[in-house]
Amino acid sequence: MLLKTKGIPSAINAPIIGRVTFDPESNAEIFIITDHIPRYLERFKAIISTGTQHSLFDKPLVYAVTTTAHLSEGDIVVVNTDGVINTLYRKNSNHNFLLFTERCNSNCLMCSQPPKNRDDTSYLFDLHSQTIPLISKDCLELGITGGEPTLLGELFFRLLEQIQVELPETEVHCLTNGRSFAWPNFSKKLGSMAYSRLMLGIPLYSDYYAQHDYIVQAKGAFNQTVQGLYNLAKHNVRLEIRVVLHKQTIPRLGKLSQFIYKNLPFVEQVVFMGLEHQGYTPHNMEKLWVDPNEYGPALVDAMMYLSDFGINTSLYNAQLCTTPQTIWPFTRKSISDWKNIFHEECSICSMKQACGGFFASSTLKRSSAIKAFPAEFRPPIGC
Repeated sequence: MLLKTKGIPSAINAPIIGRVTFDPESNAEIFIITDHIPRYLERFKAIISTGTQHSLFDKPLVYAVTTTAHLSEGDIVVVNTDGVINTLYRKNSNHNFLLFTERCNSNCLMCSQPPKNRDDTSYLFDLHSQTIPLISKDCLELGITGGEPTLLGELFFRLLEQIQVELPETEVHCLTNGRSFAWPNFSKKLGSMAYSRLMLGIPLYSDYYAQHDYIVQAKGAFNQTVQGLYNLAKHNVRLEIRVVLHKQTIPRLGKLSQFIYKNLPFVEQVVFMGLEHQGYTPHNMEKLWVDPNEYGPALVDAMMYLSDFGINTSLYNAQLCTTPQTIWPFTRKSISDWKNIFHEECSICSMKQACGGFFASSTLKRSSAIKAFPAEFRPPIGC
């Protein structure tokens, strides 16, 4: 699925953010048209055209755009000075997120979006502070991601406060390594917001500090993360633990589950996640890859342990045919729609509608156990 397109810019001196429309009578900010551009469209902040005509007034315009087929009424885009049009929010999707920064203070072996050492704070803050008020008030859920979002410091809280005010009914899920919250003032500030619709998703990859620190490539990260979790819990912040499944985490899954239950029983849920073959993962495949078909027993033990003790447990990014049927009820359709695919053999699978499918990057590596379930297959009770 496309999230950006490109054309030839004209009279665009700074990024322009707005909702797109195909209706010339709309009160949206950016109009999409295919051919001749009449003058009465001057009231729009910018115009996007797939046509090649551009003998207009000096109105911000991107013409000869490759395609606009991926855009829908009410989507929010940013029109950049180079003619690139990035989609910031899709009105008809439940998989929208705001990238707060590409910087990070960890450097995980399996990071799907490797950090970039450049200061993007001002640009992304300006981008999101203009985007948030335009998001539909009936938005069900919104993600915040990075990099490490908390590296924005005070601006992190300003954006959160803006979301809280502009989208009071929206469930917000923020991915963070949790390390910044080891500082009491930082966690206290978040707690003082009393943001009941916000949940933090924080990774914890081992019960053994050195193993976690190795995976995230940051000395002291385990202690900071655990301290951050305690500080946040003290302020009643909703918490989720995330565990990515690979060669470094699987050997201690059982011990990690016990550690979570005994030391972090306040977390709202624990999520085990299949590996995404993107970013650093292809370069670290020897250190990471285990066929999901091989770690099924260890995963079952870890998940059932937590579930039996009353901790909400889920499995993301997994295919039913590689997952033991015992834990099928815990599987979720978690892969964002813009990178969710199925392979050819899935077309005849009777369980396709219930399956989470694959990351688009799974063409690089996938389980040897992928298969189609026949029509007569009966799933276990509870699935």
